[in-house]
Amino acid sequence: MSVAAHDTDPENEALDTKRRSKKKDPSARPEKLQNGWAAWLLAPTLILLAVVIGYPIVSAVVMSFSKDAGLDANGFFAQGGPAGFTNYIAWLFQQCAAPGGGTAACAPGQLGAQFWSATGNTFFFTVVTVALETVIGFWMAVIMARTFRGRGLVRAAILVPWAIPTAVTAKLFFFMFAFDGVINKMLGTQILWTGSEWPAKWAIIISDTWKTTPFMALLILAGLQMIPAEVYEAAKVDGANAWQRFRMITLPMVKPALMVAILFRTLDALRMYDLPAILTGGANNTDTLSILVVQQIRQGYNSASALSTITFIIIFLVAFIFVRFLGANAFQSSTGKRKGAK
Repeated sequence: MSVAAHDTDPENEALDTKRRSKKKDPSARPEKLQNGWAAWLLAPTLILLAVVIGYPIVSAVVMSFSKDAGLDANGFFAQGGPAGFTNYIAWLFQQCAAPGGGTAACAPGQLGAQFWSATGNTFFFTVVTVALETVIGFWMAVIMARTFRGRGLVRAAILVPWAIPTAVTAKLFFFMFAFDGVINKMLGTQILWTGSEWPAKWAIIISDTWKTTPFMALLILAGLQMIPAEVYEAAKVDGANAWQRFRMITLPMVKPALMVAILFRTLDALRMYDLPAILTGGANNTDTLSILVVQQIRQGYNSASALSTITFIIIFLVAFIFVRFLGANAFQSSTGKRKGAK
């Protein structure tokens, strides 16, 4: 009886459980080893990113709080004293375009006209081009996803514009939109496409849409190819027509890939520089924030750093708002569907 009582003693059982818990889990060491190797393998990449990306960002922010002091004896930009938020205030409220180029104090009623004009152009180009590229790219992806004879040739032809360097594309459209170019001859018009405001803006939009739509189509195509063919077959058996299959199957299931494509393209469009710079040089009210930054670098590094910091903040806020309020819902719904399918 005493032996049985000793074996079932709660205190002894608690001690045995405590001893067993102290024993090392055989799988714990390999897991820690893997985590250690992962940290060592990621370290060079993180260091490189910190040097290539982190240092320039921090340096630009620091320079933005200093004054421009003109050129030194060697012809380089001299560093002035602390400026506080003077450079930021100047861009937001006081800086306008000078008649002979560069910037100057704004006339009454033109607070920050140059910055806000470039910001408006940037968002105008972004909204219009991304909308056009999303619609056209979606239907390009639908065509590329189908099985038909010559599909490989069609895919290659669709992706060719994206493979051409942007500078080459801009120069190509520069000649096409010339007064005696192909566009005017095809339309039977004599429009100065790059010589006035709205024709120049639409020339940039058309050029950018032709260049970047294949990129959108490629990302959306990846999402379309993830949809099982059995889903469409089941919908056909249930009597769903083409529009119902598109609305109830294709669009909801491709939404995560579509959101990623729109996000990538939006961030890229907000940094638009080379296409309008080559087509119009930023003239006729077609300058973007990136063009304005490059122009200001020739006037002074510190004020240009303030403008580039403002541009960075704008792009960051757009990305945050997009992911927080638009993209996250698509990603969560996609994850929920996959979990439900399992």
